[in-house]
Amino acid sequence: MKRYTVRHETHYQYGAVVDHGLHQLRLTPVSAGRQRLVQHAIAITPEPDSLTQFSDHFGNGVHSASIESPHQAFSVVLQATVEVAATDATPPDGPAWETIRDQMQGDGFPTPPEIAELTYPSPLAQHSDAATAYAAQSFAPGALVVPALRDLLARMKADFAYTPGVTDVTTAVSQVMESRAGVCQDFAHVMIAGLRGLGLPARYVSGYLRTYPAEKDAGGGLQGADASHAWVSAWCGPELGWIDCDPTNNLIVGDEHIAVAHGRDFSDVTPLRGVIFGGGSHGLSVAVSVTEEPAEPPR
Repeated sequence: MKRYTVRHETHYQYGAVVDHGLHQLRLTPVSAGRQRLVQHAIAITPEPDSLTQFSDHFGNGVHSASIESPHQAFSVVLQATVEVAATDATPPDGPAWETIRDQMQGDGFPTPPEIAELTYPSPLAQHSDAATAYAAQSFAPGALVVPALRDLLARMKADFAYTPGVTDVTTAVSQVMESRAGVCQDFAHVMIAGLRGLGLPARYVSGYLRTYPAEKDAGGGLQGADASHAWVSAWCGPELGWIDCDPTNNLIVGDEHIAVAHGRDFSDVTPLRGVIFGGGSHGLSVAVSVTEEPAEPPR
């Protein structure tokens, strides 16, 4: 079990006065499965006139803030402590992938429906013939689902270049398939579109990666740290459940990933979204750090 301190800062500076701001925050790490949220606090400046919490359709924790006084800056700082247990880096191979696909079909109400709904296209993971054909190369007839996922991860790592700045949150899967370049959210959308194209449930996961010193990152650390990260959760049947896969780093997710929210694609898990009245042009800065706390000495 590893314990991490997470700090996520978001700062907006507006070019004109904002009269009213409405914001939704999906920033709090989940406390379920291999992960336990020990404590967390969210500081919002200016202080909201109202702040409510609720769970969305996917079970993600959401804060809704309303700032009704004039302001020209807006900041949100999350501070959290999270414990993450190691996962099996070599899970069982699971059933043939067609078995899972067939369980998602039928009379329109397969069991469980909250899993089957993740076989359908979504706004940022639209159906793509190219992505489906690419995934199909790893999912030969009769292939077992986990080895097929591993093969797909390895191929994506080899074929796609991690290149910040060439895409944005609206970049289509088809465009990423053509350029073979992008960042973690692009690779997650490509993998999700490919798996869904084969009839397999897949969901988008937002979260954080452990931050390493710059010298280790330069020597081959995980890509996507020091910012929000994204990966894919693939349904591998009722015995194995969801298995988290990181196509950016070609690995089955272990104890250096911290999950925050999941949904159909990025549009369901945006860390911060909202509506402002006024404001003009604005500047944005984001900083993320995830540091492992030293283990307590044995007593």
